[in-house]
Amino acid sequence: MKQALITGASRGLGLALAKALAADGWSLLLTARGEEDLYSAAFDFGFGVTAIAGDVTDPAHVARLAAAVPELDLLVNNASGLGPTPLPRLADYPLAGLRALLETNVVAPLALAQATLPALRKRGGAILSISSDAAVGAYEGWGGYGATKAALDQLSNVLAAEEPEVAVWSVDPGEMRTRMLAEAVGEDEAAAAPPPETVAAALVHLVSARPAGGRFTRGELP
Repeated sequence: MKQALITGASRGLGLALAKALAADGWSLLLTARGEEDLYSAAFDFGFGVTAIAGDVTDPAHVARLAAAVPELDLLVNNASGLGPTPLPRLADYPLAGLRALLETNVVAPLALAQATLPALRKRGGAILSISSDAAVGAYEGWGGYGATKAALDQLSNVLAAEEPEVAVWSVDPGEMRTRMLAEAVGEDEAAAAPPPETVAAALVHLVSARPAGGRFTRGELP
């Protein structure tokens, strides 16, 4: 049975992708900071799903996750922070907030990749990191978040070149009806976005098709 590790899996795209992979026959290790939401979500899956709550910026938690998957087919770096809200202009961006956001959105995904690469190499596995159009577009207020996602994209680009036995992708899923989007743009606008389940199905196809490493938008997914 194929094994996936998904971060930020208690809600939103992480949970939707977990459900889609489980329906496709995958075994799952799920993690998120919110212990109650995570274990509640995992309980609904039943057999073949393990949950370990914790913060991906904590090295001890990263080590626990890696130890739990000595063989791994897919790492999904989905856990992400938005940063200060209301979204501030760069002229006013709190630098402490940016440092914390870099830890969550850039350093933690790399730490997880480093910790799980031995397991991924064994199985010819893949790393999927969730990016954003804010990584390539100049949107007022999105400078801090976008900068972290641009850095994540570049980490994926270089990792794909350095690890030819592991497929490495970053995906811009577009706007989705999630709590994070609601925090950024308001409940009304977020409610008009498509649900994360539509993107999750496309991501399962991506993993199955296993294209060469690269960056994809929702419309480019196989």
